[in-house]
Amino acid sequence: MCCVQVSDILSSLRSSWPTLACPTNDGLRFWAHEWEKHGTCAQNLFNEHGYFQAALRLRGQLRVLDALATAGISPDGGYYTMGAIKGAIQEGTGFAPHVDCNRDESGNSQLFQLYFCVHADASRFVECPVQPGGRPCGNRIEFPAF
Repeated sequence: MCCVQVSDILSSLRSSWPTLACPTNDGLRFWAHEWEKHGTCAQNLFNEHGYFQAALRLRGQLRVLDALATAGISPDGGYYTMGAIKGAIQEGTGFAPHVDCNRDESGNSQLFQLYFCVHADASRFVECPVQPGGRPCGNRIEFPAF
C-alpha cells in the first residue's frame, strides 16, 4: 500500500509532481503506480518516504520549466520543434532528456513526459546510457497548457 509514509510531503507532491492526466484524482493512485514501478527497485536505498523525498529533491535541482521558459518555450498550447525542446533543456539543465509524446484527439503530437537518468544512489543526474523506448514525437510538438 503506497503513500501512507508520505503524508507529511503530500502537499509538495501535489504541487511538484501532480497527475495532470486526471486532475480530479488526488494523486494517490498515480504515486502508488510510480512507487510500484520505480520506487520498489530502489528499496535497498529508500523506503517509500525516502524515494519520494529524493524524487522531489532531484526535480527541484533540474528546473526544467525554467530552462524551457528561458528559451521561450512555455506550456501555452504552442508548437515547438524537438530540437528546440531538447536543446533548451540540455542547455538549462546540463542533461539531455528523452522526450515522450502522446497524441491529442486531432492526432497532434503533444509533450507528455521527460526522462532523465539518475545515479544508482540517487545523489545526482547522469547521462542516460540508453534511451528508453516510448511514444515517438515527430518534429512538431505541442506543449499543452496545464
